[in-house]
Amino acid sequence: MTVVALTAFVTVKQKDGTVEHRFQNGKHEGVDSVEEVNGVETTVTYDFLSFIYQGAAMNRSGDNLEASIILANNPLSMSYVKDFVEKKYYIQVETFLMTADFNKDTAAKNKGRLTGEYWLAAGMRYDPESIELLLSSSI
Repeated sequence: MTVVALTAFVTVKQKDGTVEHRFQNGKHEGVDSVEEVNGVETTVTYDFLSFIYQGAAMNRSGDNLEASIILANNPLSMSYVKDFVEKKYYIQVETFLMTADFNKDTAAKNKGRLTGEYWLAAGMRYDPESIELLLSSSI
């Protein structure tokens, strides 16, 4: 049996492109990543946040794509999600293939990057067990 490790990396940005938060859902410590920021390779840290990313689906009318991030219902997650929606943050989600020691698989095609998507934090739903951050394409 083959096990394929995937991890979603979420970057939360203001409208002007300023990065507010970086999260990943695969390791309980922060994950450092070397990325190009303003043309310079920089080490950035993605903090752990337990979530499930549900990818793009077309809405009923067919004029928009929607996705969601599901989090446990706790005060920390609730404060993040509430802030994202109120401030209409942009959410970038990148999915990477990971190595056994939990690094991005840079030896793989496209340096391990499988997908990259950009969303608008459009709304939220919650119940006693979970919080759903609703993401919408920006059209």
